[in-house]
Amino acid sequence: MKVGVPKEIKTHEYRVGLTPESVSEIVRQGHEVVIETDAGLGIDATNDAYRAVGAEVVDTADEVFASADMIVKVKEPQAQERRKLREGQILYTYLHLAPDPEQTRDLVGSGAVCIAYETVTDEHGGLPLLKPMSQVAGRLSVQAGAAALEKAHGGRGVLLGGVPGVKPGKVVVIGGGVVGFNAAQMAVGLHANVTLLDRDPVVIERLANHFETTADVVYSTKATLEEAVSQADLVIGAVLIPGAAAPKLVTRDLLGRMKNGAVLVDVAIDQGGCFETSKPTTHADPTYLVDNIVHYCVANMPGNVARTSTYALNNVTLQHALHLAGKGWKEALRQDPHLRNGLNVCGGRVTCEPVARELGYSYLPAEQALAA
Repeated sequence: MKVGVPKEIKTHEYRVGLTPESVSEIVRQGHEVVIETDAGLGIDATNDAYRAVGAEVVDTADEVFASADMIVKVKEPQAQERRKLREGQILYTYLHLAPDPEQTRDLVGSGAVCIAYETVTDEHGGLPLLKPMSQVAGRLSVQAGAAALEKAHGGRGVLLGGVPGVKPGKVVVIGGGVVGFNAAQMAVGLHANVTLLDRDPVVIERLANHFETTADVVYSTKATLEEAVSQADLVIGAVLIPGAAAPKLVTRDLLGRMKNGAVLVDVAIDQGGCFETSKPTTHADPTYLVDNIVHYCVANMPGNVARTSTYALNNVTLQHALHLAGKGWKEALRQDPHLRNGLNVCGGRVTCEPVARELGYSYLPAEQALAA
């Protein structure tokens, strides 16, 4: 199989679909790799580094899309990339379709086989291809929030860790999954006053046992959430419903009860955001104000630490890429029900139930798509 890697074109996206080490593994198993020139520069991987492991380096994305059987990316294909997809071609990347009707429409129209990293599962019910980026985003959310709290960036002028004689900043993390856990770890490490909210009793017990007295772990109700958010200096939205749009947990009305210059960091923005006033931003212009509350809603946070993120991502995506290339997508998905859960669009049909429900498409189970 010929595997294609175009250069990422989303604003300030520096990651790349495959590292040279991953390309080496794919080539070693008898496949071809074609990569767009300079696609790896964001992680300090030169064209020569890719050539040295057997990749063909071409001048344009058009050449990659035209020749490859499978496209491996990081972020969802942008409009100009979606126009290059063809029927039967495999697209293997993050998609986040539920809040993105235009992308979904284009992928359905392309006839491509679209496998989303974020809905691939494991035997424990986890999301292993989403996990490393959730770890990165959770940790970055505290860094980004701390910077946004600085007065020069529109924030309250609060140092999260405080200093002797001055109380630390209050951090509220909504959601105790991978993002929330990593955000809380970072905030605790900075000696902030941390509150973690979740609704799953098992998650609450695990978090309480881990953090003990270093963070308050609270069952999330409308009342407890509103009380915590209204007192916070920094709120991190870390809520995920796999494949579906994120629930809007912080309303516009609640902003009016927050402190002037407080910061909201919406890590759920890829799935539509969990704050009512959220809208996607970029690393070029990451924040905006609503009712004197700073919003940070960058949709590709891990792209700013591209080298760490790309290697962490390839650690979990490579084996599935090898199976897809070696067995073909139908056989790979037949053999692996967890990879099969990643199939979101196939041959003009939506094969991810939450996406179909959210956007009003008829749902075709992946098993039926494989049998067609």
